Amino acid sequence: MAFREINAKMVEATVAPGQRLFSQRGAMLAYQGEVSFTPNRAGGQGGLMSMIGRRVANEDTPLMTVEGSGTVLFGHGGHHVQVINLAGDTLYVEADRLLAFEGTLEQGTVFLGSQGGVMGMVRGQVSGQGLFTTTLKGHGSVAVMAHGGVIEIPIAPQRPVHVDPQAYVAHHGDVRNKLSTALGWRDMVGRGSGEAFQLELSGSGAVYVQASEEKL
Repeated sequence: MAFREINAKMVEATVAPGQRLFSQRGAMLAYQGEVSFTPNRAGGQGGLMSMIGRRVANEDTPLMTVEGSGTVLFGHGGHHVQVINLAGDTLYVEADRLLAFEGTLEQGTVFLGSQGGVMGMVRGQVSGQGLFTTTLKGHGSVAVMAHGGVIEIPIAPQRPVHVDPQAYVAHHGDVRNKLSTALGWRDMVGRGSGEAFQLELSGSGAVYVQASEEKL
């Protein structure tokens, strides 16, 4: 595992020769050893298509490629940091919540409508997040950011989880998402979260929820 949680707002990453990490720009707090940081607009292993997806989603902030031999402390804006370990599955996470991730993971971009149909598209508009979500697939670790701490809620068959769209951080597993509302369409106009909207996640996996609705 590349990341070690130092405290709630900081992680330490081990950088080894022949291996790469990717981090959000400005996330490096300190480092030891022979470590280099290079802007990378190709978006990790996702290549050109990942870069195009990020540009369409207005997420053109370049990642930093981290290489060499040593240790690096990562954190950003005093946000809570959560480490998620992937064992071959896919993590769905908003690009602006990514702090750092291992280069062994393949990065891509998915259109929310492909998972949730029209309602998935509406969710992107409602939550203030883009219609595109970043995916990280494979074996490796990811450090994500959130407000006020994160809790992991299991999603099991016949036991869907309902989340405020603005409290959503990420999810992984064989999960479907659907936006539902307790109000009519006229009542929804001008409302962004809370009881008006609920993001329903069903299937098998887990969702990560932050304690605050504040947007990063």
